[in-house]
Amino acid sequence: MSTSTIVKRFTSTASSNTHHKVVIVGGGTAGLGAARQILAAFKAKGKPLKAADIAIIDSAEWHHYQPGWTLVGSGLKSKYELRRPLASLIPQSLLTHHAERASTFEPEKNSLTTESGRTFGYDALVVAPGLKVRNDAIVGLSAALADATSGVSSIYSYETCDKAWTDIDAFRHGQAIFTQPAGVIKCAGAPQKIMWMAWDRWRRTGRGENIKVDFVTGMPTMFSVPKYSEALNALRIERGVGGTFGHDLKSIDASARKATFKTADGKTEIKDYTLLHVVPPQGPHDFVKKSPLADAVGWVEVDPATLQHKRYPNVFSLGDASSLPTSKTAAAAMEQTPVLAANLSKFLVSGQLSSAKYDGWTSCPLLTEYGKLMLAEFKYGLVPDETFASVYDQTVPQRSFYHLKRDLFPWAYFNHFVDGRWYGRHGFMNPQSKAYAS
Repeated sequence: MSTSTIVKRFTSTASSNTHHKVVIVGGGTAGLGAARQILAAFKAKGKPLKAADIAIIDSAEWHHYQPGWTLVGSGLKSKYELRRPLASLIPQSLLTHHAERASTFEPEKNSLTTESGRTFGYDALVVAPGLKVRNDAIVGLSAALADATSGVSSIYSYETCDKAWTDIDAFRHGQAIFTQPAGVIKCAGAPQKIMWMAWDRWRRTGRGENIKVDFVTGMPTMFSVPKYSEALNALRIERGVGGTFGHDLKSIDASARKATFKTADGKTEIKDYTLLHVVPPQGPHDFVKKSPLADAVGWVEVDPATLQHKRYPNVFSLGDASSLPTSKTAAAAMEQTPVLAANLSKFLVSGQLSSAKYDGWTSCPLLTEYGKLMLAEFKYGLVPDETFASVYDQTVPQRSFYHLKRDLFPWAYFNHFVDGRWYGRHGFMNPQSKAYAS
């Protein structure tokens, strides 16, 4: 369908229970944020939308503040306080919610089908279902996580993030291994955040000398951005934490407390552990990977600046499911959201895009101990782009940064972001307000 036809259809076709002006797949951080900001963008243009005009397709019962799972694993939050019923965040007066799971996309027909067999048409589509955490990619992991006595935990799911704290708090002596897989994961700093917090917990409670801590990662360095990687590696050496690079966890024998890793040269290496914190491999959802919207890897193929699909102009994507070459974090999604809203709304009204561009900015608040945090912020090209550079050396952990992570961010998320009033590092100021009105 041509761009001019899409614009005419948007201006003339009424939304219904099976056709919406905008369909959003995913009710996570990216999807909810996009819905609220698209509403705001059309309102700024003097073209307010009705509740039936934007539909969110997501069957989940709960919406989780996933960045908080590190806090749960550190004993700082309860996982129950970091979730809300998804339906409660989608007001019926503003938006439509279909509690369904998307299954297939037919972008040539401007439609998608759900697992139940329902078909929904759209004028514009936003694909934001997040990514898939693949516990099954590590032999023995699922069984070990389900065993309360295995010593194996992970902060990468709601079901297991509190087990991390239970294991860490109860640990008295032995070998602790914290892993990170090779490849793309969400919040690439989280694997070592939980390690630093465990290390500090054991130090503060007089157990540090009885516990050997090792960071075993499939990546070649501590962090992708050299500036922060150097600082984190120096911290690792200072604290006596072992570092093994280019080692990818492949299997776990929980009964023998042994973990098998594949090395960068294809060999295998077995390590003994007493406590093992695992970050599973991650990747695109199968229904996205197998769709016409995917790139060669399986992510939704979008322009890195505009977030518009490279082949289907009325399709947009953001967050973890997108091909955007930046770190997959909630902070990145918050920065992307107003750019997508500005461009999608402009496209549906005029067939053109707005002036809004995304430069790849993302943030990784790296907890380094109780009361201190290193705030990594960077954009495309792994170039640091720091909010507080004029005040702090952001490679030096700060108490003020710690309270952003522990206190401000969770509060702002549920009180303002999900309502469309919070713009991440910009606070309450929409960085794309001029693009919304154009």
